[in-house]
Amino acid sequence: MRGPASAKPQAPVPLAGCARLLATCPDRPGIVAAVSGFLHQRGVNIIHSDQHSTDPEGGRFFMRQEFFLHGLEGGIEDLARDFGREVAARYQMDWSVVLSGRKKRVAVFVSRLDHALMDLLWRVGRGELHAEVPLVISNHPDLRSAVEAFGVRFEHVHVPEALDAPHGPARGKSLAVPEEKMLALLDGLPGGPVDLVVLARYMRILSPAFVKRFPRRIINIHHSFLPAFEGADPYRRAAERGVKLIGATAHYVTGRLDKGPIIEQDVIRVSHRHRLDELKILGRDIERQVLSRAVRWHLEDRVLVDGNKTIVFA
Repeated sequence: MRGPASAKPQAPVPLAGCARLLATCPDRPGIVAAVSGFLHQRGVNIIHSDQHSTDPEGGRFFMRQEFFLHGLEGGIEDLARDFGREVAARYQMDWSVVLSGRKKRVAVFVSRLDHALMDLLWRVGRGELHAEVPLVISNHPDLRSAVEAFGVRFEHVHVPEALDAPHGPARGKSLAVPEEKMLALLDGLPGGPVDLVVLARYMRILSPAFVKRFPRRIINIHHSFLPAFEGADPYRRAAERGVKLIGATAHYVTGRLDKGPIIEQDVIRVSHRHRLDELKILGRDIERQVLSRAVRWHLEDRVLVDGNKTIVFA
């Protein structure tokens, strides 16, 4: 299947001395000049720049810049401090500066289906995703040997299915114990905390309290083209409706089920000839591609959130 026009070949590993600046603020004249001038005064070479305005009058402005400076690793904190004082404060920016060369640490949550998980681990091992995966957590023990074959730690944390309903008085209490175990595993990882949590077909609901620990840092792959067929069993419901397109959606997780900001989507055409099991096979291939693109863009700091939407500089 042909990929979308936005798909790009594998990028090289970021060079030493490279960093990324992400910023969003109320739109007004002079923002690009101020940022570029600040970097120019410090001898920085801007190697890539993207910007977007939601509305030139009263809208929001979004910017992503990649830049290079010899020895930047030793001076990144000073540069960030000065940028905050001289530019960000003046333009009321939400912003960050990160070194491109540092591998982000990713924890993956999974249930029994392994296609999305195995694809991520394979891409990390191949260097296609500039990340490391120190931990996989599952509510089933089935995938332990497959995960450990990649040299990745696997932990089984049981979440009782009967107590994982999206509503009801027992929900919060039932999730508290397994989520405490998961947080303890994440907090106790050698090498420091994780930068991102990926739900690679993790078929359990996370509590709002858990999600708040990782704001805009939990990515879920949902096996439908949202907002169609939210919630459970979307392939069956799609087959019952006789849809002609099935798809997958990668989105940030919020406290509202399947309603977080969408990062990436894709579809494939189907027909009345496809049985339910065939829809699932076709759909899982789309899920792998959509999730890997969304994770890549997050790792490369290409995603900025605008309310319940995203700006993706892909």
